[in-house]
Amino acid sequence: MPLGSRPGPPGPSPQLRELKGTVRALLALDDDTAVMIRQLACTEPGCPPLETVVVVLPMEGAARRWTLHRPADEITEDDLRAALRAPEQHD
Repeated sequence: MPLGSRPGPPGPSPQLRELKGTVRALLALDDDTAVMIRQLACTEPGCPPLETVVVVLPMEGAARRWTLHRPADEITEDDLRAALRAPEQHD
């Protein structure tokens, strides 16, 4: 296996691509702003097994992050709209 390659389908899943496009549209982001969406295992007590993290990285300014406590395939446009209206989370 070549260095840096990994098994599985190339690129993000269709659900993550769709969520990324929805985030771009809802926030009216330009093409220079990166949007990352990842599903992560949540290990905190009472947390669902998977959570979805949305990160917006503009060329200028601070990064913004939101966590939705459900898997990506369960997130609707309304869920994203509500999350993006709430204050973003900071580490």
